[in-house]
Amino acid sequence: MRIPPSLEEQSSRDDELAVSQHWPGPRTVAVVNGKGGAGKTPTTALLSAVFARYGGAGVLAWDNNQTRGTLGWRTDTGAHDRTLLELLPETGRLLGTGAQSADLAHFMHHQPREKYDVLRSKPIRLAHENRLRPTDVDAIHSVAAKFYRLIIIDSGNDESDPMWLRMIDHADQLVIATTTRADHAEAGALLIEALEERDERSARLARTSVAVVSQADPRATPADVEHVTSGYRALSREVVSIPFDHEMVDGPLRYGSLGKRTQRAWLSAAAAVARGF
Repeated sequence: MRIPPSLEEQSSRDDELAVSQHWPGPRTVAVVNGKGGAGKTPTTALLSAVFARYGGAGVLAWDNNQTRGTLGWRTDTGAHDRTLLELLPETGRLLGTGAQSADLAHFMHHQPREKYDVLRSKPIRLAHENRLRPTDVDAIHSVAAKFYRLIIIDSGNDESDPMWLRMIDHADQLVIATTTRADHAEAGALLIEALEERDERSARLARTSVAVVSQADPRATPADVEHVTSGYRALSREVVSIPFDHEMVDGPLRYGSLGKRTQRAWLSAAAAVARGF
């Protein structure tokens, strides 16, 4: 006699199937919030890990940051210290017919445990030394879309920056990263409202966004979490809450090191994103 799976088992299987899909053509996800410390980098890294672990290679986490982005500090370093600044002069060659995917190893930092690649910003330079233009974003995205099936972009805090706005123009889907802190939650909500007024495409991204609410403070109560998640249910297509986990506080972000509840929550978050493609 075959015993049917429980509701939880079936839900997990459905989410695993969703994140393991390959779509026709590349997909780009922008992870955003105008406040620092709202969880953009953990969200970028752990969504990338889930998609790569279940769906296989071809996932890139890109730190699209004018300032000292933290994605490179919280992921593994490859055999070099190159960043998007070293990639930029090579974009023309990499878009040529003779370029091969292995050429990207000169610029990307592969995550051997998590199976995705990282394109870093330049964390040791100041913002005025690091200024990138919208055309630079176009060039990097063209290379990324040629060689990767899924691009997840970690972003800065300046929503008026042309680099940030150009990222939105390339995005197929938006993830609002926030914590249970009121200022983080409000900043994400205000960002959704601003995008709704920018243009029709941005408004669609806002309406179909996924909100990921992380319990960054271990003292946050279930009522605190529900207060934020319920507010986002009126703004986003889906809302997923992530429980507090010491492995997410600092140091390298590794999906395999998280607690089972946290892993399951990130699988739910990635599946929510996948359902939007």
